[in-house]
Amino acid sequence: MSSVQTSHQAVDVQGLWKIFNEGSNNEVTALSDINLSVKPGEFISLIGPSGCGKSTLLRVIGDLTGATRGEVFIAGETAPVAREKQLYGIAFQQAALFDWRTVRRNVELPLELQGLGKKERRERALELLELVQLSDFAEHRPWELSGGMQQRVAIARSLAVDPPLLLMDEPFGALDEMTRERMQNELLRICQETGKTIIFVTHSIPEAVYLSDRVIVMSPRPGRITHTVPIELGERNEDTRETDTFYAGVTAVREALRGRSASASPPRIEEL
Repeated sequence: MSSVQTSHQAVDVQGLWKIFNEGSNNEVTALSDINLSVKPGEFISLIGPSGCGKSTLLRVIGDLTGATRGEVFIAGETAPVAREKQLYGIAFQQAALFDWRTVRRNVELPLELQGLGKKERRERALELLELVQLSDFAEHRPWELSGGMQQRVAIARSLAVDPPLLLMDEPFGALDEMTRERMQNELLRICQETGKTIIFVTHSIPEAVYLSDRVIVMSPRPGRITHTVPIELGERNEDTRETDTFYAGVTAVREALRGRSASASPPRIEEL
């Protein structure tokens, strides 16, 4: 397969397979022939039944585990090179902050690993904490913050090296519904201000529809992409979740998960 890339793709996944324990008695095919292209500045969500390989796909894109077959490119670079160049940031369901470091110093950590000077690290961390509206908590410890605030710190840390891409694996999954909705709005605000590309894993259909430009629907294991649901909500606000277009999007994704196309239009469902 050719490795020639078009420069306009933020992420390009070609013919990706992931097989655990290949050739052994306990071989498991997690991902089957995944092809996915993501444009710069696009927000896409991956959704599917538990065990379908959503998180595995995210981890392969982030070079946290290798592909068995196929190729992954981030901004035209292979996944290992993209990791070395820090072309992406990662946020997981658990904030994974270090309690012995202040909030500011947690955000500084990727910059510290880069060898950036103390003054530059501090300025960048404070800038990011202002972005996530936590400037007043810079010298607090993570355990002094609520769960939603801790996730905002984790998002700030993932932005520290200013990567063009964010990989997010159910970052709001452990939060209560009200906090989750506030965090969704916060993430959309950050995306608008920074222009980042987002690949977002979720189990929540309403969350996927509210956040995304496209929802990518995956099959039960072995995971493959079965449908793409374009979402056209325009600018999101507190009333968006009450609109007919939002409900049509939720219905379309739900029907795609059930393996059939919704009758509601828009949005259309693209079967693959």
